[in-house]
Formats: sequence, structure tokens, C-alpha cells
Amino acid sequence: MRKVTQAANAANTPEMNRSSSPPAEPQAATLSNRRLANAAVVVMIFFVLSRVAGLAREVVIGAYFGTSPELDAYLAAFRVPDILFQLVAGGALGSAFIPTFATYWTQAKREEAWLLFSRVVNLITVVLLIIAAIVVLLAQQLVIYVIAPGFTPEQQLLTAQLMRWMLLSTIIFGASGLMMGALNATQHFLLPAAAPVLYNLAIILGALFLSPFMGIYGLVTGVVCGALLHLIVQLPGLRRVGAHYRLVFSFSDSGVREVMRLMGPRVLGLFFVQMHFLVNTILASGLPAGSLSALNYAWLLMLLPQGIFAQSIATAIFPTFAAQVAGEQVAAMRHSFGQIIRTILFLTIPAAVGLYLLRFPLITLLLQRREFTSESTALVAYALQFYAIGLVGHAVVEITVRAFYALHDTWTPVLVGIGAMILNIMLSLWWVASMQHGGLALANSVATSLEMLLLLWLLRSRIGGLDGRRLGMAVGRHLLAGSVMALAILRGWQWLISMEGMPLWLAMFLMVPLAAVVYLAVATLLRSEELLPVWTLIRRRL
Repeated sequence: MRKVTQAANAANTPEMNRSSSPPAEPQAATLSNRRLANAAVVVMIFFVLSRVAGLAREVVIGAYFGTSPELDAYLAAFRVPDILFQLVAGGALGSAFIPTFATYWTQAKREEAWLLFSRVVNLITVVLLIIAAIVVLLAQQLVIYVIAPGFTPEQQLLTAQLMRWMLLSTIIFGASGLMMGALNATQHFLLPAAAPVLYNLAIILGALFLSPFMGIYGLVTGVVCGALLHLIVQLPGLRRVGAHYRLVFSFSDSGVREVMRLMGPRVLGLFFVQMHFLVNTILASGLPAGSLSALNYAWLLMLLPQGIFAQSIATAIFPTFAAQVAGEQVAAMRHSFGQIIRTILFLTIPAAVGLYLLRFPLITLLLQRREFTSESTALVAYALQFYAIGLVGHAVVEITVRAFYALHDTWTPVLVGIGAMILNIMLSLWWVASMQHGGLALANSVATSLEMLLLLWLLRSRIGGLDGRRLGMAVGRHLLAGSVMALAILRGWQWLISMEGMPLWLAMFLMVPLAAVVYLAVATLLRSEELLPVWTLIRRRL
């Protein structure tokens, strides 16, 4: 499900044919501070829309399937298709393709850029078709012996059948994911932003209108249709930027070789990341029914603020990082990175505090209805408290890894990520016996937080420093403001729920703005530097 968590922002950069356009200056492919801030805000808005659609998807799925064995099978069936996408055409390809494509783009080599796009998309589609055919034949054995050995035979059969259908979406996402990379590299984000929203809407419609008589297969139908919509909606964007598709193949092209070179270590790193999710699935399959579903709900709730803040900003800043490196503007990149990291911390520290303290009413309000019972709420809340601890780590890693990719250094974050995933798996094996599925969530948060610290330390030497004193003071201010906000939440919530007849939705409606106001007020008193650009953008939008 993580394959479509990217979204984007809009920009109008008309495509010019190579023969008629003057050489582009390197800074033309980057965004100024003001444009970058605007881009990040607009991208964030679309991430909110995407996350709202994703949340609505989980609400509908929860209402129809709760934390049932059928939903466990549906989630387990995602494992192999998602592994294939991530390793062959997802995060690995995007992180390798965008810097390579951006190099051509900043040098006004537009024809070469689109030729590279054509060659890579053709190659990836063929590879996915071949691998998917093999997996279809081996699906039953993969489920029984690898993915879900703890499932009942009925669950294993259902998982294998669902997996075969989901492989169709993986093949489609191979081309669609590359389209997102090409559009983002040209600073066009609007249609890629709409793509995840349509994907989620298709699943929602599948759950609402197909699940009543197709059962869990209604969700799978929605997944495949959503993948098609994810691809189709981006086609007008490619035409707008002057894309030229050709049915060509080449392994000798220097651009293709560069993409493959950059993909190599990234594939290795993502392999270990996916092994972590696979180990989670294997371990959860041996826990009480509903454990895997609860873990998934908690993970997605943690990803809600992480996607809105970190992934939206990362999507907007990555092409700029790549173009700054291509233009040998490392000092500018260092400044951009420092500003972005401090902003990420300003946004995610209070989000983590709120998610932890308000997890029970949040889950109850959003998910508890029909098949999603109070027992389901307790299962999800137990995992969410541990995932919330790692929210800041996940957000900072999202930005830091992209800085390394922009520097054409994929080995460093990959090796660090491999170490983090090995630690994650070891901690999962250790804690699952005593903490059940909560131990799997805690292992993820601990490993990711350590990964964040090590990546920041290594990046510091690559870009000439991180302005550690300024960063440290920012962290201190944000933690103090977050602590005051936590006290306000504890006292405020006790007061609200003590009021007779207070509906849960109204209590949450009052509590969340109150917590935000307290945090912003303390940040203002502490003269937080990160507050100024936020107020500036709000005033400009108003």
C-alpha cells in the first residue's frame, strides 16, 4: 500500500524543443526559497487530500472487514507485489531516475531526457511482466512457506488468489511510477498529486459497492482499477511538458547505465526494508487473528502526519536538491537542507505527541463502527503508541535520504538502511514474544530513530556541516513547546470528557485546535525561527 504515498505540487514550465530553446541556466531547474515554500505548501495540500482519501479508505475497509482473517489475507497478499514494485520500479527506480533525468533537463537536453524515459519505462515494464508471470505460478508455495506460514490453509489459499490479481497493479505502477518521477523532475506536481487520490477513491468504491457481494475481492478490484487511474491521470501532464515516447530498448545508453548504477545499491537497501515488512507479516501470521490488520491500521495512522509533512516537502525539495548538485551549488543545497530539517522537526514533534496521547479517541472516532469493534480499537492503539515514537525519525530520514540521492550517493543511505533493518528484524524477533504486535511497532521506531541520527552525522561531512548549534537550539525549542502542549492535552482532555453529554467528535474537534494553539503560542514566546515562514505563507494565502 506504500507504493502510492507520493504526491505533488503544480508548476508551469513549458517544454521547449531542443532545437529551438537556448541553453538553460542551472538555477532554472531549481526553486527559489519563496517558490519552494509555495511548492511545499501546495504539495502538502495535495498530500492532505491524498491522506484524507487514504484515511477514508481505511475507515470504509474497517467498517466492512474490521480486523478479520480476510483482511489479514488481503494485507499479506500485498507483500510480494509491493516488494516487486519497490525493488524494480518504485523507490529504487525513482531515486535513481530523477537525478539522472534532472541532469539532462538542467542542461536543456530535452530530447535525450525523454529518450531516457522511454528506454527505462520499456525496460521496467518487460521485467515486471516476466517476474509477475513467475510469481503467479509460484503464488501458493510462496504464501505457505514464506509469507504467511502461520495462516490457516483457507487463509493461505485466499492470500495466494488475491496476490495473483494484485500483480496486475504492480505492472501498471511500474510505468506510472516512472511518469511521476519524470513530472516531478520537471517541477510538475499537480497530476502526480491527483494520482494517489484517485487510487484511494477506486478502493473506496470497490469496498462500498463491490465488497457486499464480492467480499474481499471487491477491494482487489478497486486496487487494479485504481492503478489504471493512477497511470491515466498523468498522461496529460506528460503531453504538457512535451514528452516524447518511443518503443526503444538500449542497455548501452549512458543514461540507462547511470540509472542502473544508481539503482543497484538502492535495490539492495530496499530489499532489506521489504524483508522487514515480510518478517512482520510472517511473525504476525502466528499471532492472534487481527494482529496483522491492527499493525497495518496503526502504521497508516502514523504515516498520516508523516506523509502530510515529510513526504510532501521531500517531494517538492528532491528535484531542487538534484538540480543544485547538478549545478554545483552545494552551499545552496546545504542551506535548503538545514531549513527543511528544522521545519520538519517543528511540524512532526507536536504531531508525534498528539498521536501518542490521543490515540484511543482518534481510533475510536475514525474507525470504530460496524465490524471494527472496541477490541479492534485496543489492538490498533497498542501498536500506534509505539509507532508514534518513531514518527520524527521516519520524517527526517525521508528528507536526509533524498539529500544523499541528489548527491548521487546511494550507497551510504543503503548501507545505513540495511543496518537499521537488520536491527529492526532482530528487535522484532526479540520483542514479539513478550509484546505481541506492539513489539514489532517498537522495533521499527527504535531502528528508524537510530538510522536518522547516523544519516545526519554522515551527511554533515558531505555537505560541509549542518549548522549543529542552530539545529540543536531548534530541537530544544520544539521539545519544550511540545511538552507544554502535552500538558495542555492531558488536562484539556480530562476536562472535556468530564462534561456530561460531550460527544467524542466534539471533544476531538475542540482538543486538536487547542493543542495546536498552545504549541504555536509557546513557539512564538520562544521566538522559533521556523514559525516565521509559516505565518508568511498563511498571510500570503489569505
